[in-house]
Amino acid sequence: MGRPRTPLLDRERITATALELIDEKGEFSVPQMARRLGVQTGSVYHHVDGRGGVVELVRERVCAAIDSAAFDVEPWDAAMTAWARSYRAAFAAHPRAIPLLMTTPVRAPKVLEHYERAVRLLLGVGFAMTEVMTVITALENLVLGSALDLAAPETMWELPDDTTTPRLAEALAAVGTGRADAAFELALGAFIGHARALLDAKEA
Repeated sequence: MGRPRTPLLDRERITATALELIDEKGEFSVPQMARRLGVQTGSVYHHVDGRGGVVELVRERVCAAIDSAAFDVEPWDAAMTAWARSYRAAFAAHPRAIPLLMTTPVRAPKVLEHYERAVRLLLGVGFAMTEVMTVITALENLVLGSALDLAAPETMWELPDDTTTPRLAEALAAVGTGRADAAFELALGAFIGHARALLDAKEA
């Protein structure tokens, strides 16, 4: 048989298959990917730099949904707020990827560029070099925790009855829909307010 006109494998198909497995199972292996793609495991390695290379392709795919134009918004705190909301939406679409991507070092150039822009933004408005990564990491913790919360059931507390914990029952009944969104906006507003206060203290 001759070679197929369309290659069986490319980085796009590898990335899509890995992310599909992660969305289903929370993990992936190269042999699993190869079986799903209908190729030999060794064929996958011709296109990527091992499993770590696949992880970075997945990271790039997920982070491609983050709106980099958020960094062009003014003032700086509005830019960081817009980035945080876009970041959360991108990862909320693939919540099972969060543990995998957050426990492996970031090497993808396009993703590193997001961090570069965030660092430049914060330095440009007066944050100290020693503070910048703390601010970014704290914001990421908030964003990714909320992205996971979006994947959780709307009702996370199941009460046997209303008598054992009556005030909790009343509080849960008062929440209504959109609990995760409301909690995220509260935490994000508090975070940005605190970061703004830190910056204002420097200028005072």
